[in-house]
Amino acid sequence: MEFVAPCSLKGRDRTGGVQQLEPGKDEDIDATGHGRNGGKQDIAAASLRSDAHAVKHRRTTMPLHIGFLLFPHVTQLDLTGPAQILSRVPEAKVHLVWKDRAPVMTDVGFSIEPTSTFDECPQLDVLCVPGGFGIADQLTDEQTLGFLKRQGSGARYVTSVCNGALVLGAAGLLVGYRSACHWMWRKYLTRFGAIPVEARIVRDRNRISGGGVTAGIDFALQLAAELAGEEMARTLQLAFEYDPQPPFDCGSPEKAGPERVARLRDMQRERIARAEAQIERAALVGGV
Repeated sequence: MEFVAPCSLKGRDRTGGVQQLEPGKDEDIDATGHGRNGGKQDIAAASLRSDAHAVKHRRTTMPLHIGFLLFPHVTQLDLTGPAQILSRVPEAKVHLVWKDRAPVMTDVGFSIEPTSTFDECPQLDVLCVPGGFGIADQLTDEQTLGFLKRQGSGARYVTSVCNGALVLGAAGLLVGYRSACHWMWRKYLTRFGAIPVEARIVRDRNRISGGGVTAGIDFALQLAAELAGEEMARTLQLAFEYDPQPPFDCGSPEKAGPERVARLRDMQRERIARAEAQIERAALVGGV
């Protein structure tokens, strides 16, 4: 397994590796591909052509191992949205990983079967942790955190969707890294030494994170571009007809307004309180 050094989108070389850049060079990416200063993400067309050429000739026999942590009461769209996109990346092999192979109940009442156990899972090229209220039990689970630490040390990309970032944090994989997270959970990233960022997608070296739930699809397209070139990612976006035009414009706290935000917080109060207690325990164990 080739270890890819921390990087920015600006620094990939022709072999699919990346170059270490100076701190502060990374940019947040919103859903339209804009950086935090409102400018277009600085990805040169020539570099993208080089990426596509490199990907075409890099992996002729070895699969690209992409693994998702599957745990009880995961928000299934956090997992299945990105998995659907990334499964179409050339030579991708998707692994749904849990402690055993028994079906795992999701947050919507149906189960998903793991394809691999922690012990069986090969070294992953991409490690991804989705979110959900089920993260509370994972924040202090030694088996889960041990698996993430092992895989995270060798993965080319360590990634998350929604509040799955907090589980990466509990595993010690986000100390000093900038990260996205669901707006309701973003503030807790500091308990694990991470730097919370308000954005749909955040890239910091080899950490790539998506914001809340639906941002996982944006995240997956960005990662697909990283793995297989921008043209492939654009083709996948077309194939899945990903052209969101929601009937309501209230998908963020700012757009929803304070009354609706307060109402949602009240609906989730008991679940959040339980998770907060686990976050504090995990932060104490992690020594952050």
